[in-house]
Amino acid sequence: MAAVLDELDRRILVELQEDAGQSLDEIARKVNSSKTPVWNRIRKLREAGVIGRQTVLVDPEALGLEACFFVLVRTSEHDAAWQARFLASVRARPEVMEAHRLAGDVDYILKVRVANARAYDTFYQGLIADVRIHNVTALLSMEEIKATTVLPIPPVDRNRK
Repeated sequence: MAAVLDELDRRILVELQEDAGQSLDEIARKVNSSKTPVWNRIRKLREAGVIGRQTVLVDPEALGLEACFFVLVRTSEHDAAWQARFLASVRARPEVMEAHRLAGDVDYILKVRVANARAYDTFYQGLIADVRIHNVTALLSMEEIKATTVLPIPPVDRNRK
């Protein structure tokens, strides 16, 4: 169930998503409030699970991770043991930035960040050594057009009681 947020909560979340490193004073000024109410709101949003852990965004290219592959995985096995092995393998690999189970012809999609095609092949060889996969298609991203961690915050529903 979605959390019930008022307009101030939403403005605070917008600011935190833009830059969580801002001081409470900066956030309070931008949302037209004072420091203590903003701090209390942030604490309550954490307790409610709306705000999770905080981290930093690192530029992958600055670390030499210039290749981004989207890996489409099709399997002919759908039993719990296979899935457990696959999920453990994917979760153990730091190259996997995202993993999603899909509906449709493709079972899983992975977003993989590596230095180059050779590094991708090393990743691929390790994955197929861990678990049997029916078909793997790797798509190299030629250009990142948009990437964000900012979620759209829906407006306050004035009709909700």
